[in-house]
Amino acid sequence: MPPTHKRIIGIDFGTKRIGVAVSDPLRMFAQPLGTFDMEGLVKVLSKVRDDEGIEMFVVGYPLSDTGGENRMTGVIDRFVAELREAFPGVPVETFDEHRSSRTAMKLLAASGKSRKTRNEKGRLDTAAACLILQGYLDGRS
Repeated sequence: MPPTHKRIIGIDFGTKRIGVAVSDPLRMFAQPLGTFDMEGLVKVLSKVRDDEGIEMFVVGYPLSDTGGENRMTGVIDRFVAELREAFPGVPVETFDEHRSSRTAMKLLAASGKSRKTRNEKGRLDTAAACLILQGYLDGRS
């Protein structure tokens, strides 16, 4: 039986990898969960749903510098539809992820980790998912 404090899941969708972050039980902080392909994503999200419950998904939505759609927004729209089909009853919201990857790279560089460590596959995607989710969580309060 899932606890009363369901988690909010942040997702940074990419064509190669999907970065995922999860909120703490009080929905105040974003924590990295990892990077996955589509099959792995469904498995890990199903486990979170079964173990802790999912309140909602927040998917990064890549708007352009002018706030309009770009070539990736259609891809994200299709992903959101697949997510809704795989997890019926769990709301999905989009959140402007403009420059989230760039900001994540700056944060990773400021962390003092070596360039090799910062460039490990998935590290940037997970950091971007955390930024997306934390931005959403901060905007709720």
